[in-house]
Amino acid sequence: MSDPRVLLVDDSTATRAFARAALEASGFDVTVAATGFEALKVLPRARFDLIVTDINMPDITGLELIRHVRESAAHGKVPLIVISTDGAERDRERGMRLGASAYLVKPFTPDALVELARRLLGGERAAPA
Repeated sequence: MSDPRVLLVDDSTATRAFARAALEASGFDVTVAATGFEALKVLPRARFDLIVTDINMPDITGLELIRHVRESAAHGKVPLIVISTDGAERDRERGMRLGASAYLVKPFTPDALVELARRLLGGERAAPA
């Protein structure tokens, strides 16, 4: 079985590098997008098993990206993790209502991201020995 494919969307270079390294070290195949618009260009070109997106981005927000993803025939049912520095309950509820599968507040540990990704994918990836 091939490695699960993840689309990681965040305008922060540091967050992209941190999250990508954590996911790749755990056996995920990661594609990155620096903006919501970039993600919208990448989505039709590949099949992803999981999408991880920031909420606050300069072009379209993660919430708008969730809406586009959920309306997509190819990715409408793909698990989606929202990552954000804003842990306000109102924002969490809004993200979940729009179709996010989980919400992770920055800063987060590599283990927290990887374990959440594994859980959403049904435990397909065994923990490294």
